[in-house]
Amino acid sequence: MNQSVMKALKIVELFREGAQELSLKEISNQAKMPKPTAYRLLTTLEQNGYLNKTKETEHDVKYQLGLKFLELGNLVSDRLEVRGIALPYMEKLAKEINEVIHLVIVNQNEATYIEKVESSRALRLNTRIGRSVPLYIGSGPKLLLAFLTSERQETIINQSELISTHHPINKEQLKEEVKQIQKNGYAYSIGEQDEDTTGISYPIYNFQQKVVAALAVSGLSSHFEGINLELIKQETAKTAAEISQKLGYQSADQD
Repeated sequence: MNQSVMKALKIVELFREGAQELSLKEISNQAKMPKPTAYRLLTTLEQNGYLNKTKETEHDVKYQLGLKFLELGNLVSDRLEVRGIALPYMEKLAKEINEVIHLVIVNQNEATYIEKVESSRALRLNTRIGRSVPLYIGSGPKLLLAFLTSERQETIINQSELISTHHPINKEQLKEEVKQIQKNGYAYSIGEQDEDTTGISYPIYNFQQKVVAALAVSGLSSHFEGINLELIKQETAKTAAEISQKLGYQSADQD
């Protein structure tokens, strides 16, 4: 790892001992690095919101952890919260419809699978917890793409090349599909990650009315037809709504 990064992380680690604030001298001594080096790293951390300068005198400077860590901590907390809350509902849904259930979140410019419940069918999908895929492949990722800001959508879709395993991707068609997902409130895909499979996804909202995850159902395309398709859509939409309510979401008709 880059030595400057290692040294910056070493400085941040000093605050784990419970110190509310540390001076430049204390940081230099405890991190065992020259004052000029420590000051340069501290200035970079401060400029990016990771540290705040609390006091500055002719002889010393004091720092405390910045709000950036609170922001990042809340992001991690939200992800852990949605996973913990969603899992029992996912297990219940899997028993009712006997298909594979996924929980998918946005991770930078990709979609990451953070939970999965298998069905009892002899079906193995190319998904696993921790796997990341582009936001334009599969019902869960595309649903998340549809609820990003228009600026982020444009950035992702207008990449120089959109890579797909099974089907070529037309950017204009993808933009139209994103609009349709927004209009319908769910995403539908056929054979995009695994051949002969279909996926349907519904949004999970938090108390801020923001989409924080996609509840995705996947299985053999032959199961996603007729009455069974309507059952899958109905039960998945209901389960996504129940998880959202647990996260504090209130729909317009609940206000």
